[in-house]
Amino acid sequence: MKKNYFPAARVFGMAAIALLIVSTAFSQISLRKAMDFDGDGKADFTIFRSTDRIWYIMESGGGFQFQQFGLPAEDFVMPGDYDGDGKGDIAIWRDTDGVWWWLNSSNSTVSAVKFGLTGDDPVGRDFDGDGKTDLGIARRSGGNIQWWILRSSDQGVSVTTWGLAADFIAPGDYDGDGKFDFAIQRQDIATGDATFWILRSSDAAVDIFPWGKNDDFVVPGDYDGDGKTDVAVFRDGAENMTWLIRRSSDGGLSAVDFGLSASDFSAQNDYDGDGKTDVAIWRNSDGNFWVLRSSDGDAIVTHWGSPDIDFPVAFYNSF
Repeated sequence: MKKNYFPAARVFGMAAIALLIVSTAFSQISLRKAMDFDGDGKADFTIFRSTDRIWYIMESGGGFQFQQFGLPAEDFVMPGDYDGDGKGDIAIWRDTDGVWWWLNSSNSTVSAVKFGLTGDDPVGRDFDGDGKTDLGIARRSGGNIQWWILRSSDQGVSVTTWGLAADFIAPGDYDGDGKFDFAIQRQDIATGDATFWILRSSDAAVDIFPWGKNDDFVVPGDYDGDGKTDVAVFRDGAENMTWLIRRSSDGGLSAVDFGLSASDFSAQNDYDGDGKTDVAIWRNSDGNFWVLRSSDGDAIVTHWGSPDIDFPVAFYNSF
């Protein structure tokens, strides 16, 4: 199973190792901006190295960024567009003290805000639809999950109870209104099946989708380019990883075998800039990114990173 240099939202089977596009896909734009550090409309290949604490960014526009930021044993990577300039900001949430730290790409200043407690799950997403990443945490308390959001639009704090303490969080813009929805994946121990429960921000209605198995990982993204996050999981098989995507555009299934179960991290994002999430992985055995481009169906491989000491930042969007 997967290994993580940062605290993970799942308990893994192996020990941890310490906007210029042709689509109006709001959910995809938000997640792509988090990984688009040069602002060219494409996600950039990015790894964090545990030995020197540096973010290594290969810009899709042709440049490079190297920035020391974060602590391997204490931090969650939380890239996002916190300053609203359309570029991804390097950011972390520190589990030991609940402080968010980010480097504003607009002016190279550092911001720090305490929001959260040890043991919370950080969920930096745009919940208020203002184009900026909001600070957010999911707290398991009293048998439930409480979503605490610090809105960037007015600095107000909202608290919403959604999910049971044993559920896995799965935030996404499932209704396509430009705001992220509270969502969870719930396991059924008796049957082994999983169900997604989504609280829509547009009208407070609830969507329920049986999808996947208990051991599947949530890999949200807008794979069909309709402006809505698709319910999606990947499954570790005996050898290969299988991606199971419920297309929001027509409710159909897309099943893709892509990746090796023993060595790969999921790294889905929009790397070709067509407004659709690409199925993608980073391979820990050789330090290669593999991307199945949605624009033409080609699989491309790019070497970026070193085995065992690096972590793909794009994995932050998998649970």
